[in-house]
Amino acid sequence: MAAKSYDVIVIGAGPGGYVAAIRAAQLGLKTCVVEREHLGGICLNWGCIPTKALLRSSEVFHLMERAAEFGLKAEKIGYDLDAVVKRSRGVAKQLSSGIGHLMKKNKIDVVMGEAAIPAKGKVSVKTAKGTEDLTAKNIILATGARARELPGLEADGDLVWTYKHALQPPRMPKKLLVIGSGAIGIEFASFYNTLGADTTVVEVMDRVLPVEDAEISAFAKKAFVKQGMKIMEKAMVKQLDRGKGKVTAHIETGGKVEKHEFDTVISAVGIVGNVEGLGLEALGVKIDRTHVVTDQFCRTGVEGLYAIGDIAGAPWLAHKASHEGVMVADLIAGKHAHPVKPESIAGCTYCHPQVASVGYSEAKAKELGYDVKVGRFPFIGNGKAIALGEAEGMVKTVFDAKTGELLGAHMVGAEVTEMIQGYVVGRQLETTEEDLMNTVFPHPTLSEMMHESVLDAFDRVIHM
Repeated sequence: MAAKSYDVIVIGAGPGGYVAAIRAAQLGLKTCVVEREHLGGICLNWGCIPTKALLRSSEVFHLMERAAEFGLKAEKIGYDLDAVVKRSRGVAKQLSSGIGHLMKKNKIDVVMGEAAIPAKGKVSVKTAKGTEDLTAKNIILATGARARELPGLEADGDLVWTYKHALQPPRMPKKLLVIGSGAIGIEFASFYNTLGADTTVVEVMDRVLPVEDAEISAFAKKAFVKQGMKIMEKAMVKQLDRGKGKVTAHIETGGKVEKHEFDTVISAVGIVGNVEGLGLEALGVKIDRTHVVTDQFCRTGVEGLYAIGDIAGAPWLAHKASHEGVMVADLIAGKHAHPVKPESIAGCTYCHPQVASVGYSEAKAKELGYDVKVGRFPFIGNGKAIALGEAEGMVKTVFDAKTGELLGAHMVGAEVTEMIQGYVVGRQLETTEEDLMNTVFPHPTLSEMMHESVLDAFDRVIHM
């Protein structure tokens, strides 16, 4: 049987792959997507979306516990963990099936199976019915990544979990250890801590949320500790002894190793790219620490072969993958392509309180040689935040003192993951402090704090 021929084949149907396929189809390119597991990838099925559904349940539970603060009565407050998880899985299923609809709408062929690239322009797919051969002038790798597992800390699904186990827990942890305080680790710590788990977070770096501005990390840590979390920084889990219903963790801090007992451990120590089994090395693709090396347009150096999303390296974010997918499709179709600027990609963490940022931290800006002006505004100075009962938080902005360019913005507090996009647009438009100061922000909104933080950087703050 002759191989099916396409203009574009996308390997992987996550937020990078399926978006690339849709854009390619919009541009009139005959397109096929190969996916080995679920349409929507990790993000829709096991990552971004189902975790937000879990966190929403814990947020509502937390608000129910605070009912009296709002003049309300709520008695015998509790939760059904199985029902919480069922809702989360339902949300993921709904969105995954929606991707299938989008594929049909855009006349994109979908082949379910394991892909390999035996030669340039060729894709071989192992399906449930056998092997299917495809050809295309352009192939986009969007195979994503998976959880990194450290020797001795491997997950078993019972006592030691990855994010997948934490999304479908066999039980509610009573005493939980979370290894790693990046977005994945701290979100699960926040979820289980809110539902009552005695939670400890171990971070090898000198602070939690280590990629964030140091001031924001410190603020978040203070909030986590206030909520009952135990935070261990500059610490490393050296060993896990697994027993019946318990895990003894050997945790090193300050050169000393102490033993701590837990009934559950979540390992969130980073990710590794899904580069195996594709035949990339034989094609001459350069791989660095499980990630494909590309140029700013996601070209691998092999003609007609592109890599986008997590497999192409940091930042490991769904929205970055989607933008890269659009960019590569435009490039293939001969359109003007806009490369990703990593420093203009927002990062969002949906713990309680939320954390969001874009651009350079204050320390990074100074390291790069900028003379900076820094503005800050606290949630306690904002009427909407007080009315919401969410008066803990801050907005921080960093500007180039010479040009007024917005170098970075950093937030911690309620709904900051929704507010950060205002500064993202500002970065994209190369906004200066004058543009922001002359913008009228609606009242009463949390967004007014964004305005006040800018004003503060230039000694013009009103409500502080």
